[in-house]
Amino acid sequence: MTVLKTSMRNFFAHKGRMALSAVAVLLSVAFVCGTLVFTDTMSTTFDKLFAATASDVTVSAKDASDGGETTSDNGKPPVIPSSVLADVRDVDGVKSAEGALHSTSLTVVDGDKESLSPTSGGPTIVGNWTANDARTMEITSGAAPEGPEQIMVDADTADKHGLKLGDEIGVISVVGTHTAKISGIADWAVTNPGAAIFFLDTKTAQQALIGETGVFTNVNATAADGVSDAQLKKNVVAALGGDYKVLTAKESTEAGQKDVEGFMGVLKYAMLGFAGIAFLVGIFLIINTFSMLVAQRTREIGLMRAIGSSRKQVNRSVLIEALLLGVVGSVLGVGAGVGLAVGLMKLMGMAGMELSTDDLTVAWTTPVIGLLLGVVVTVLAAYLPARRAGKISPMAALRDAGAPADARAGWIRGGIGTFLTAVGAFALYLTSAADKAAEGSMWLGLGVVLSLVGFVLIGPLLAGGVVRVLGVVVLRVFGPVGRMAERNALRNPRRTGATGAALMIGLALVACLSVVGSSMVASATDELDKTVGTDFIIQNDAGQLITPQAVTAVKDTPQVERVTEYKWTEADFTTPDGKRLKNTAITAADPTYATDLRVETVEGQLADAYRPDSMSVHEKFAEDHGISLGSKIDVAFKDGSTAGLTVRAITSSDAVVDAGAMYTSIDTMAKYVPADKMPLDMLLFVSAKDGRQDAAYTALKDSLHDYPQYTVRDQTDYKEALKDQIGQLLNMIYGLLALAIVVAILGVVNTLALSVVERTREIGLMRAIGLSRRQLRRMIRLESVVIALFGALLGLGLGMGWGATAQQLLALEGLKVLEIPWPTIIGVFIGSAFVGLFAALVPAFRAGRMNVLNAIATE
Repeated sequence: MTVLKTSMRNFFAHKGRMALSAVAVLLSVAFVCGTLVFTDTMSTTFDKLFAATASDVTVSAKDASDGGETTSDNGKPPVIPSSVLADVRDVDGVKSAEGALHSTSLTVVDGDKESLSPTSGGPTIVGNWTANDARTMEITSGAAPEGPEQIMVDADTADKHGLKLGDEIGVISVVGTHTAKISGIADWAVTNPGAAIFFLDTKTAQQALIGETGVFTNVNATAADGVSDAQLKKNVVAALGGDYKVLTAKESTEAGQKDVEGFMGVLKYAMLGFAGIAFLVGIFLIINTFSMLVAQRTREIGLMRAIGSSRKQVNRSVLIEALLLGVVGSVLGVGAGVGLAVGLMKLMGMAGMELSTDDLTVAWTTPVIGLLLGVVVTVLAAYLPARRAGKISPMAALRDAGAPADARAGWIRGGIGTFLTAVGAFALYLTSAADKAAEGSMWLGLGVVLSLVGFVLIGPLLAGGVVRVLGVVVLRVFGPVGRMAERNALRNPRRTGATGAALMIGLALVACLSVVGSSMVASATDELDKTVGTDFIIQNDAGQLITPQAVTAVKDTPQVERVTEYKWTEADFTTPDGKRLKNTAITAADPTYATDLRVETVEGQLADAYRPDSMSVHEKFAEDHGISLGSKIDVAFKDGSTAGLTVRAITSSDAVVDAGAMYTSIDTMAKYVPADKMPLDMLLFVSAKDGRQDAAYTALKDSLHDYPQYTVRDQTDYKEALKDQIGQLLNMIYGLLALAIVVAILGVVNTLALSVVERTREIGLMRAIGLSRRQLRRMIRLESVVIALFGALLGLGLGMGWGATAQQLLALEGLKVLEIPWPTIIGVFIGSAFVGLFAALVPAFRAGRMNVLNAIATE
């Protein structure tokens, strides 16, 4: 009980000093709990949507996906004949049945030809209005569509784009463009997480999406009273046979959940990974806080030992303080996490993905995980300072405050750190020497972890030399004040090393990712310059296929000399070694593709692969299956017949553009695949007439005015788009890493604040002999700057080393250019100085306000 009372007294006596450590715990726990609440809420939203929209039993084409995805290689969804509807209606146990038709392989535009697709990446769905839709959506304005001139839109899409009754909308599908006016607006009874939904009447939907009547994508059956979904499915399968896919409502819901499960898992664990980094940084802050508090209470602890307190009691007292800190920070963090989740939901709403707070899901495991993590991490971080406190002897009561440094422990720590750094460096060397990316990635992970831990441990040893160098460069220009700031930073190398290490972790990751991102862009750009021999590339950024009408519009552009079509599909291969490879990708293109893309071959010429009944394979595929020039591969085309194709070229497996592609000609594919099953183009490569590139660029955009879903890019545009894509990904990662950097800044603030308290008497004496308040504040700010620059120098150096090593693995995949983004590196280093200045504002202000006489009188 006495130990508990002492711990409580000390905790509340130093509550101001504990506050920043509590904030670090709060932020880390909040990020963990916020991530769990946010992803659980997204899962709940999708679960409700899938459950609400699933029929008791759904019948669809055999090759339709379980999750309801309706796109196909030829731009039309897999369909079933309308006769199936009549057959299902006659099945025992069916109360009612209706035919439904919908497609996502299309674009919807307003009257100004602006796309109405969601900006969040959600699907655009056009279908017929059915009774099943009426269960989940309510018409709030106008009426359901009747006839080809009418269309209905969901309320979310109408609000986002300012659509109203009577506005004209165009549906662009593989069949052509169908225009209609808005007859009604329907609102969801459940949360719509970001899809744009449009409804036509049944006959119009069949003509606009498929080009023929008498077909559906699925038949929705409702069970009669007392008939289970499982029994109804059994009855339907018995009536229809095995020619169709039949799913119960539960199976449809599970299939939909599985479709989003992968994305949700990646999002969840990526965000938790960044929360873990923040926790790691927070550990340094907590260790520093308790180490300094223990040092300041050396005499107090010595007196406690002198009057009978045991080592265990002193140790326990410090750990109880840490427990209190962990509990307070974690409880507040759990609450803040729920608030963070709501904020993320609002942010996603701005990006186009609507998530309702009505679906906010806080599982009982979320606060438990947050509390456990926060408390356990805090107590573990305080263990070393607590153990150090337990070693304080009663004789310490007779000395001035401040425990003597353990020189032996410092040498042991330095030795272990040097060993781990050396082993980490060797692992990074093995990474760069690896022949296979999979093997090298394991060495890279080991090297990153060991070198990071090693740098953390040798931080105090490095602090002396690095801070002196920084002092000469940065601090000496400030005269005596600068020299005092340098000596303060050197006074306790362990503290400086731990404070700098917290900042080092976040900046090392920033530097590493910057190097990798820049190298990827530079490598891809270099490869484009070497391989792409066409003027323009036309594609849909969301992966939507190019309709025949758009292809015709491009070919009819006067300034265009040639257009190369590029298609992709899957086929079953039977190789010379007797192996059957299912669902293997094969690319079909016009013969001019050999000119438009300069693919390196190791045997033969790529142009020969476009001869009748010919193809190419890449080098690794040829080695794995004993293929050489002249070998024959049986290719069973999807939706077509089997062709015996002769290998006329073997391409390099080191290519970046179209890596691993196997080519044949469009004419060869057309020989074995029916015209109505031929896949649509994924890309178009366009070459302008000599000297007409600028005119062709403008003319192509004009030609595709009615097809806003496609983008025309020249090589400069393409490189810029690639750079933007990688840049957006990096910016998102930097934003998540910002949490760790914020916690590191709190560590600098806390270290300086406690350091000011620790040096109260010294500060009073310096003020008494003539140091002005302004000079005092400058000294503390400069000390903060040099600590921040120390952490930045270590972090950026370590991160660039990691990034350069990672690039060696990318080189095995064809990305061979190493580029160091010096503007970013230099900008981060300079920014670290401003971080140091910012972190010192409050401690410097408090130091400047100290009463000189009271400070001198402090024990």
